Amino acid sequence: MSVSLEDLALLIDVAELGSFSQAAARRGWSQPQVSQRIAVLETELGQALFRRHRRGAEPTSACELFLVSARQAVQAFQQGQEALLAAPPLPRIHLSCLPSLTTPVFGPLLLRLVDAPFEIRCHTDHSPQIMQSVLTGDIDVGFVLKCPAIAGVQVEPLWRSTIVPVVAAHHPLARIEGPLTLKTVADHRIAPQFWGDGCEELIRRLWLVRQRQSAIHAIQPASAARDMALHHGFVSFLPELSVRDDLGRGNLVKLHIPELPEWQWEVMMAYRSGKRQDEAKQIVLDTARALAAG
Repeated sequence: MSVSLEDLALLIDVAELGSFSQAAARRGWSQPQVSQRIAVLETELGQALFRRHRRGAEPTSACELFLVSARQAVQAFQQGQEALLAAPPLPRIHLSCLPSLTTPVFGPLLLRLVDAPFEIRCHTDHSPQIMQSVLTGDIDVGFVLKCPAIAGVQVEPLWRSTIVPVVAAHHPLARIEGPLTLKTVADHRIAPQFWGDGCEELIRRLWLVRQRQSAIHAIQPASAARDMALHHGFVSFLPELSVRDDLGRGNLVKLHIPELPEWQWEVMMAYRSGKRQDEAKQIVLDTARALAAG
């Protein structure tokens, strides 16, 4: 049996229009051409498909039964064509990181990969969810904080960034030369980025020497803590990696408080390795390593 998609589309047209001549006009064919094709199709299927009469053609019960599958076949083919036309011309790779890492990771990484032979899609989530997405293959490369390992996912360290106290360049504390005591800092408005147990310890230490009764709010992501320091007069504690550019430009000033421990923010890169080489993913991995190296 040899039935083409064109035959099926013609059958659907005749059934919907109720006329061989109208189906012919839609295609720019002659009416005898349509009649001949339908006759061949009826021979192939072994069933009469239309009752011919003066007013046109009426589908038989066999035709009505067959039309369901014919429409599905034509629709499936059209959907396949549309999917091919909509497919990106370049391979696509999906990256994900914490919201607090978007500025120090996504921006510099995309600048280095702007001419790479693939498209990048960036996502944000929390570290455990990113690890699961890497495991399932929904994410190709994830940037997470140090977290428990998952079988099947490789994790390698990228950055160890010290948590630093910062203020805007015009803040009164920025004008004090030399080391500061925690007591000197404690009565200013404070909004640290929340980074875990170390942040809670910092807040406990501040309350031990703080006389100001206003609350201390730990906020997320790093960009929010940065804005509180830069534009609203707060002292903030956050990873130096997140404000590296602001410190370099002099917009923010790093305070030196010797009595505080050196808390660290450990950024890891997570990915699945396989036997089959993925060139796009390898380029991203190598670029991220180069970025972290300086």
